[in-house]
Amino acid sequence: MTRHKVLTLWNEEKLNEDETRILRTPCSETPVPFDAETAKAIRALRGAFLEREDAVGLAAPQIGIGRRIIAFRCRNFDDKDPATRKEDYEILVNPRITQARGEPVVAEEGCLSCPDIRVEISRHPEIKVRACDAEGRKVSKRYLDFAARVIQHEIDHLDGKLIVDYDGSIFIPKKRQNFFEKFFQEK
Repeated sequence: MTRHKVLTLWNEEKLNEDETRILRTPCSETPVPFDAETAKAIRALRGAFLEREDAVGLAAPQIGIGRRIIAFRCRNFDDKDPATRKEDYEILVNPRITQARGEPVVAEEGCLSCPDIRVEISRHPEIKVRACDAEGRKVSKRYLDFAARVIQHEIDHLDGKLIVDYDGSIFIPKKRQNFFEKFFQEK
């Protein structure tokens, strides 16, 4: 199986300027009803998400697609197997948070596009989202706790926002300390 490349802000040696430009560009709305290009983008994102064992969510810009589409696990988060059962994951097109409830909760988040680091981020524990599903049907659904956090993280990607843009504490492995000190000074 061909593994889809996930775009990153940096690699082992340097910043990825071209990939950063793509990740930082807000995505455009996806036309509804879906055209052939949208169907292809949904298939590509689903394939990229399902081939990863290390992802609870993935947004289209992370694989170079500038559309407002996200894929995420909606249950069985602790399973070590990828979310290959259709009931374990969802795909949302043009997701929009219409309601956020509850006192924001701070938790550590990692990101495939910001490898090696974790950032403390405050997010609402309950959200309501309007979107279209992978077949183009309108959906309005409430998400709680970890699923709500994952969706908020993935929607950030659609707006060109990444975990490094938050003010929370950043956890960096010692072996990469020098690289990241330079990166965050430039930021």
